[in-house]
Formats: sequence, C-alpha cells, structure tokens
Amino acid sequence: MRNLYFFIIGIAFGIIMIKSEAASWFRIFEMFNFESFHMYGIIGSAIATGFTGNYFIKKLNLKDLNNNKIQFKIKENTYRRYIIGGSIFGLGWALVGACPGPMFVLLGAGFYSILIVIFSAVIGTLIYGILKEKLPH
Repeated sequence: MRNLYFFIIGIAFGIIMIKSEAASWFRIFEMFNFESFHMYGIIGSAIATGFTGNYFIKKLNLKDLNNNKIQFKIKENTYRRYIIGGSIFGLGWALVGACPGPMFVLLGAGFYSILIVIFSAVIGTLIYGILKEKLPH
C-alpha cells in the first residue's frame, strides 16, 4: 500500500513538472541565459519549501515512516567538492536541458530521445560507484 502512495506522488510530481514547464528545455535554456525568472522562481520555492520542512522536522522532532527519529548528518565545510560537483551537474543540466527528476517526466511525456540521457546517467552513476572509494569526499 505504501508503494501505491509513492507511485501517486510520483505521478503528481510529473504532472506538476509538465504543467509548470519546469521540464521544458526552452525554460531551462532561458534560465541559463538569464532571460526569464520562471525557473529561478520554481527553484527558489523548492529551496524555501525544503528549508521550512527541515526546520519543522528539527523543531517538532518528527519521525520517519518507521517511527525512527529523523537525524541530520553534519558535513564538514569543504567547498571544493560542492563547487566541482555543482559545476559538473550544472554543465550536464545545461547540455542536456534536464536534471534527473524531469528526465523521467520527459520520458513519461513521450520524449523517447531522453532514453539516451537516462542511459548515460545510469552509466555515470555506475562509474561513480566504482570510483567512489578513490575520490576525495
């Protein structure tokens, strides 16, 4: 039953991504050329939602679905990894015109050429998994 909820949430996410044009290559192109506020507004609202959600999880000591306390792992302040990782992510996003979430939304919307991107993302993830122990974290 729980998987059904996740399935319904995923479908709702896909519909919202398509209707808000967040999966639109043209909107992403506009964003990277600083021609439109549309995507920055969506990203900004996502950051605000995540910040608010994290605040209430910490403030109310909320628990996960298995009734375990949600704990946040404190990370060390190493900006290098964020700059390098964010740059790679941003370059891929700019080249492909989609980040990981909308890739599957675009597939569901019938843009089958995105299968090349999904396949490449899976291969990239596999390579990262193999090299993970040798990379600086």
